[in-house]
Amino acid sequence: MLMYPKIDPVALQLGPLAIHWYGLTYLAAFGLFFFLALRRLRHPPFAAVAGRGAWSRKDVEDILFLGVMGVVIGGRLGYCLFYKPAYYASHPLEIFYIWQGGMSFHGGLLGVIASQVWFARTRGKPFWQVMDFVAPCVPLGLAAGRVGNFINGELWGRFADPSLPWGMVFPASGSMQPRHPSQVYQFLLEGVLLFVILWLYARKEHKPAQVSAMFLIGYGLLRFVAEFFREPDTHLGLLALRMSMGQWLCVPMVLAGIALWLWAERHAQRAIAA
Repeated sequence: MLMYPKIDPVALQLGPLAIHWYGLTYLAAFGLFFFLALRRLRHPPFAAVAGRGAWSRKDVEDILFLGVMGVVIGGRLGYCLFYKPAYYASHPLEIFYIWQGGMSFHGGLLGVIASQVWFARTRGKPFWQVMDFVAPCVPLGLAAGRVGNFINGELWGRFADPSLPWGMVFPASGSMQPRHPSQVYQFLLEGVLLFVILWLYARKEHKPAQVSAMFLIGYGLLRFVAEFFREPDTHLGLLALRMSMGQWLCVPMVLAGIALWLWAERHAQRAIAA
């Protein structure tokens, strides 16, 4: 078994200013999104759009700016509502204490969707075209976030068989028994693997909303699997059917993805028939 290599969460200290690794992973996530989004402009249908409504670098910059706001606001509110609603109802001002930690992917997703609704309406672009543009550029940013979780020594996994070669002891968990390094699992599944699947899928032109649907299905399924190895939140534990909160939030995500993909298929067929 392996021992968690204790890493100082502060990457650089400049007097009273502390730059944390976790913050740097967020910057890396946004940088990766920007890089991939610029390359995405070469993919159909964005590369084929010309004249009025053409996609540009400025669109990417605005999408990123609004997306960052959606991630931060939605992620924080989602955590407060999904994971500790009673606590934050009693301590409403602490909702704004972002530096204390506590972000939810599913809340961040809803925040990003809301921000892109605004972008689509103000730019006169089809909403699903915007979301299909964004979806393949997201997973590597999620992977960067999991690197931050590992550096912080948080969100560790459940107990592992002592014979597991990569089982890791996280002293901060209060136990010296080996655990699954679930941050690494999520880095590989929801980050790298999902990126490869979506990027290859999105390189070809599909019906509007189907790339977005694949993101919902892919992330939901991969996160659901990863949650079997991740220690559930202490204050929640396992919920109904011995599923974690993360798994329960993934169920409607997968169902919505399947419904969206089927809707896109039928909507396109009706449009052709008309």
